[in-house]
Amino acid sequence: MAILKAKEIRQMKKNEKETKLKELKLELAKSKAKSSQGTSSKIREIKRTIARLLTIN
Repeated sequence: MAILKAKEIRQMKKNEKETKLKELKLELAKSKAKSSQGTSSKIREIKRTIARLLTIN
């Protein structure tokens, strides 16, 4: 999972943002299922990326 920067998000089209958001939410669910393996930093980064996608127009 690559970290999306604000600049990259602004360059995306609306349908690309929606697709990426769905992918990230699925990845977040998978990471939470495996959270016993100590992937809390990955979960945090996924949440931050989701927040960026929802915030930036």
